[in-house]
Amino acid sequence: MMERDFISQKIKEFQIKKHIESKLNQVGLSQIRLKKIPLGEKIIIFTSRPSLIVGSKGANIKDLTRQLKTKFKLENPQIEINEVKDIFLDANVVAERIVSSLERFGSARFKGVGHKTMDNVLKAGAIGVEIIISGKIPGSRAKNWRFYQGYLKKCGDISVSGVRSAKKSALLKSGIIGIKVSIMPPDIELPDNIEILNEPVEIIEEISIEKETEKKVEKPKKKPAAKKRKATKKKTEKVEKKVEEQPVKEAEKETPVEEKVEKEIKEEVKEPIEKKESQPKEKQEKPAEEPKVEEKPQEAPAEKKTEDQTENAEVPAKTEDNEKSPETQ
Repeated sequence: MMERDFISQKIKEFQIKKHIESKLNQVGLSQIRLKKIPLGEKIIIFTSRPSLIVGSKGANIKDLTRQLKTKFKLENPQIEINEVKDIFLDANVVAERIVSSLERFGSARFKGVGHKTMDNVLKAGAIGVEIIISGKIPGSRAKNWRFYQGYLKKCGDISVSGVRSAKKSALLKSGIIGIKVSIMPPDIELPDNIEILNEPVEIIEEISIEKETEKKVEKPKKKPAAKKRKATKKKTEKVEKKVEEQPVKEAEKETPVEEKVEKEIKEEVKEPIEKKESQPKEKQEKPAEEPKVEEKPQEAPAEKKTEDQTENAEVPAKTEDNEKSPETQ
């Protein structure tokens, strides 16, 4: 059951394509695609002349949609038109052009038509082209005329999927003439296409000893110059800060020469006086210290006693003087 549904669906699609081709004759049809969408069926038409398919105010498209609804029972057919960019790289468009030129000029100019179309295809960027015209041309006996140029695959998977081919028929007075066109596009990727890379060229540079020494000498010269500049900048900044922070201290330190001389004279006068005062004190302290040399921990209290004794000795001397003074009076 499933197989029958698939076969019937494909037959229906083929019939729709043939119907559209018969209605849109000599419009530069490239291909027709059918898609199923949630809203209905979508029909995409690729052409070289989209204005002829649309017609005046979309009259041709409206007629097509009505015919597809009634004849093939499509619920909501939507027709989309796309323009072909490279005309001479499309086999269907090229075959249709040959048919139209033969029907217009006759079989007498078939060689000129074949060579001209072949040149146009190669100029568009195709790798290879082949055009076969078969029929009663130019005489009463049927012949095959082959026009080919470039590189074209004839076997393998690429000849089926990669090469673009088309077949058309032209009606003439002598009979029906068949036209077969096969084009190998430039975008195709061939499995036997191999690129041989050139060997890398080794470049050997001779560096002299003088240049190396110059480089070694130049490098250390540059570094300290930068450091000196940085150091000088830092020093100048520090000096400026010190001058700003301590201007008063420096003013205080600066003294006149006369004051310095006076201070030196006073110091020289004080030195002999201090020496004289220091000598008797040492003599008084010596007898107090001599008996207590052996006992080291009791040195501090001994000194205190000597000081107390000296104070006590001085006090009565003062009192006697005070007592005598009233009697003398």
